[in-house]
Amino acid sequence: MNNLPQFPVTVVGSMPRSRSVSRALRNRQKGRVTDTDFNTIADEAVLESLKLQEENGVNIVSDGEQRRDNFYSFITGCIDGIRLMTLAEMLDYVEDKAAFEQLLNALDVPAFALKNPVVDGKLKRTSPLVLNDYLFLKQHTTKPIKVTLPGPYLLTRSMWVKKLSYDFYPDKESLGDDVVAILRQELHDLQEVGCEFVQFDEPVLTEVAFTGPHETHTFMCAALSEKSSPEEELNFAVELMNRVVDGIDEKMKTALHVCRGNWSQQEDVLLRGSYDLLIPYFCEMNVNQFVLEYATERAGSIDVLGELPADKEVGLGVVDPRTTEVESVDFVLAKVRALLKHRNPEQIYLNPDCGFGTFADRPVNTTEIAIQKLQTIHKAAEILRSGI
Repeated sequence: MNNLPQFPVTVVGSMPRSRSVSRALRNRQKGRVTDTDFNTIADEAVLESLKLQEENGVNIVSDGEQRRDNFYSFITGCIDGIRLMTLAEMLDYVEDKAAFEQLLNALDVPAFALKNPVVDGKLKRTSPLVLNDYLFLKQHTTKPIKVTLPGPYLLTRSMWVKKLSYDFYPDKESLGDDVVAILRQELHDLQEVGCEFVQFDEPVLTEVAFTGPHETHTFMCAALSEKSSPEEELNFAVELMNRVVDGIDEKMKTALHVCRGNWSQQEDVLLRGSYDLLIPYFCEMNVNQFVLEYATERAGSIDVLGELPADKEVGLGVVDPRTTEVESVDFVLAKVRALLKHRNPEQIYLNPDCGFGTFADRPVNTTEIAIQKLQTIHKAAEILRSGI
């Protein structure tokens, strides 16, 4: 990614979806539209998302995840052996039904509105996960492109439900082997066509770090399977991530995105805690950049990032995608200047805390607010580049 300005502006992945593309996503899942008809609508939505980003100062663009119902369950259409289930449907299969019902009651999201991929067969990649999306976007922009993929720990943890998965994968470790193989194949294919930036989404890492092994889970990406101690789980996450990126060409930048949940505008249902519990594990991960949320006070102090290895970049979250209040340019500048104590300017990328449209049926913000927040980041970046 040559010729980028200092403090490049990018996005975490998803952008708000129009009613037409959300309707098309629902209809495709129900078999009411053909793939050709769906892609006609989705192509237009991707181009609109691209235009929005380019016109509002984004230097590294994404496709806005317009073809996805959410950031990770879209893989159901690309891999055999996975069933897409709503949280309501999963109640029949989870082992601790009482705890699961308690979780559903605590959510401010209808249980039928959120879908989770569940393994009920041997995994087999039948089509690329994101390669074709990248190739389409590449035809329509000269800007660098960020491709987003669900991380290996997220997939391994969220997809394994004992009653449905055990006959094919007796534990999460065996499932992890096939998840790693599928993601490595995707990375290889992306590398072959010149993709320069891949971000892996692992928001569930905060759920692991902030809760004990047997506590009632918050809804972090439907991380509902039983877990070991936080230390064992986080070491497993490091191992999976490093296996995925092992041997990847240096021309491809890899990033890890970790937030605290992005499904609700209610602060009290989202996780809270500093990244300091995760820093030792970040230090062991062989990725180039960590994309972290810092526009919310729930994330704690930026100063803990000083403990990252000196060569690591930071994708700094400087606006909250869930709120209607638009941050000031001074707010963004203060966040960046706090990080400049620990990173060089060329190591700092600017982005929202998370995506603007995590779930197609449950957008966290409007296009209008997203535009204003991106404009704020762009204005702050321009000031930083001028040295003011």
